[in-house]
Amino acid sequence: MFVRRIAVIGSGYVGLTTGACLASLGHRVVCADVDERKVARLSGGEVPILEPGLPDLVAQGLAAGRLKFVVGAAAAVADAEVVFLCVPTPMGAGGAADLSAVEAVAAEVHALLPAGCVVVNKSTVPVGTAARTAQLLGRPDVAVVSNPEFLREGSAVEDFLNPDRIVVGCDAQDAAERVAALYARLGAPTVLTDAASAEMVKYAANCFLAMKLSYVNAIAELCERFGADVLDVTEGIGYDRRIGQAFLQPGPGWGGSCLPKDTHALLQVCAAADFDFSLLQASLDTNTHQQHRMVAKVRDAVGGSLAGQRIGLLGLTFKAGTDDLRDSPALTVAALLAAEGADLIGYDPGVPAAVPGMTDDLQVTDDPLKVASGAAALVVLTEWPEFRLLDWGQLAELVQRRVVIDTRNLLDADVLRRVGFEVRGIGRRATRALTTF
Repeated sequence: MFVRRIAVIGSGYVGLTTGACLASLGHRVVCADVDERKVARLSGGEVPILEPGLPDLVAQGLAAGRLKFVVGAAAAVADAEVVFLCVPTPMGAGGAADLSAVEAVAAEVHALLPAGCVVVNKSTVPVGTAARTAQLLGRPDVAVVSNPEFLREGSAVEDFLNPDRIVVGCDAQDAAERVAALYARLGAPTVLTDAASAEMVKYAANCFLAMKLSYVNAIAELCERFGADVLDVTEGIGYDRRIGQAFLQPGPGWGGSCLPKDTHALLQVCAAADFDFSLLQASLDTNTHQQHRMVAKVRDAVGGSLAGQRIGLLGLTFKAGTDDLRDSPALTVAALLAAEGADLIGYDPGVPAAVPGMTDDLQVTDDPLKVASGAAALVVLTEWPEFRLLDWGQLAELVQRRVVIDTRNLLDADVLRRVGFEVRGIGRRATRALTTF
């Protein structure tokens, strides 16, 4: 394979994974970030995010001399053949994607880019951003390519090195092929298309997954009303190859750094195009309803009022295996509980202490026993496997009321029943305690 000199602008979740993985494929990668402290930590092999396999790849890249970290985009692009833009595109006013970071980098590097290099938008951006980036660069000799990422937090390295597909879009075929060649060793199906189509692929994929999650949460509510079991229902439909098993797990609502942002952004694009995407809007509305429904379950479990009730929360991150609290449904549910006067304490294996601005509605502890102490109810909000292994007999001795609201259908209800807990899942019948105390 051809070894390319690559610059990655932005060393956050996407940029760091992209840089480390490309270095592992043999390319020479320089990752840039504006945070001097982060650059120093990464240069020393210290990875600031929880992502399995990523620290090892960073260490290997540094040791082999194929990976380095610098401060500022200008220091990274001087001799780059390919420049990846992996900067944040958060939700802005009204739900539209905020492209100010992309625009700032383009303004910073436009005169510094080597002739004939390729700029790649890796961040999730609205349709038309590649064309906009090309205008901002003002460099006819520099092609702009869309190459969206499909990385799941908690399995990002695995997803990068074993992708379902690679999507590369550019109106210049040769530039698209140069970017696709970076991934040649992976042997993945590759979609070569125009930039607008590649940008649409990312939104179409994430919004479909959001709709699928909202759908299964609605089915779970129907199961509760009709006395059906959602686990059996999803197993039954999941064997249908047209549907599949993935994203059929009901929960407290969907969240994280991607799905909420991307659904709102696509709706903004639709509004600008005078298109009424009511199906996608309904998925957002269903998600909000699901979060409020979790609060109603907790309220019902403690007797009808949350005022002054101590509620123990198990799980704060948006998914297990990460330390990411961004748009976590667990925190949304916590805020709703707090608004009704609940006294909250939470435990999460990925969040050992309070995070100002994120966990302000509750006390955070690193001890699950403290979560149980005096609790009127325990609520599982994130699907950490460790929660199955807790000493539920000991927790039963500490709680005020032996009831668990399992919003992830994670726990073995029979195990909890034997130590006196009532378990209330999602889309399932309540499981009464076997013993009376």
